[in-house]
Amino acid sequence: MAQHNLIVILGATASGKTKLAVSVADALNGEIISADSRQVFKRMDIGTGKDLAEYEINGKIIPHHLIDILEPGERYHVDAFKNDFYKAFETITAKQKLPILCGGTGMYIHSLLQNQTFTAIPVNMELRDQLELLSKEELVLKIQHEKNQNTDHVDLSSKKRLIRALEIADYLKSHDLEIVERPEIKPIIFGLKNEVEITRAKILARLEERFKAGLIEEVARLLKEGISKEILIFYGLEYKFIVNYLDGLLTFEELKLRLGIAICQYAKRQNTFFRKMEKDNVEIIWLDASTPLNQLKQLVIEKSFT
Repeated sequence: MAQHNLIVILGATASGKTKLAVSVADALNGEIISADSRQVFKRMDIGTGKDLAEYEINGKIIPHHLIDILEPGERYHVDAFKNDFYKAFETITAKQKLPILCGGTGMYIHSLLQNQTFTAIPVNMELRDQLELLSKEELVLKIQHEKNQNTDHVDLSSKKRLIRALEIADYLKSHDLEIVERPEIKPIIFGLKNEVEITRAKILARLEERFKAGLIEEVARLLKEGISKEILIFYGLEYKFIVNYLDGLLTFEELKLRLGIAICQYAKRQNTFFRKMEKDNVEIIWLDASTPLNQLKQLVIEKSFT
């Protein structure tokens, strides 16, 4: 396995990532590192799709990392994920086991594969508020005026990225960026992809299962614990729509319809981000998610060792 010391399994929601990662981990003496921006939170189980029962295979639990590490309401971001990932990576490799990164938060995965050092630079809300008032054309002019290596390769088509690039440039005028030594990762990356209609059907079927499993009750319980509506709405999707349902703003049928549509749109955005990763020269080996699990496992093992 010298050629690769990390297997990455990514894909949109409901693509079967966890089942495949667990099956591969069982076969290769591996442990799983989650790349999911919401599964880090305790007691947010059904809404984030943790499916913890899936980590059990052949009578044993596959060890998994970066799940249930924070209390609801705490903040988590890309740089924190990177720090936590490398801690887990070193812990796993020290045991002579294979790390398997599994998840659908493309920004987190991309930050590792591109070794983006700027994720450590903090947000400057005052500056962002000022820059938000400018048009995209004005932001491009400001970027061109900066003329330094930190703004040379900015995506000029995105206002959000223009603002972040100017935020980085402003920070570096008065701060040095600490370079953190990281262990080298040599990843092989697999992506699971379904036809759009299959993805939609899986999402809607899984949503029905989650309602039956107590999804609404989970959100009500979090509110009762004192987690604010604003924080739950910030977590998006299931939490946002169910808070509105509990407030009487949606009927149950409206909740199911609108939440189902929103999750399908989210899956589409995930796939769009993965295509962007490929444009950034990240090589993804795409697999048909409808292939039987055992065949997928064998494909991953064969390609990882050749």
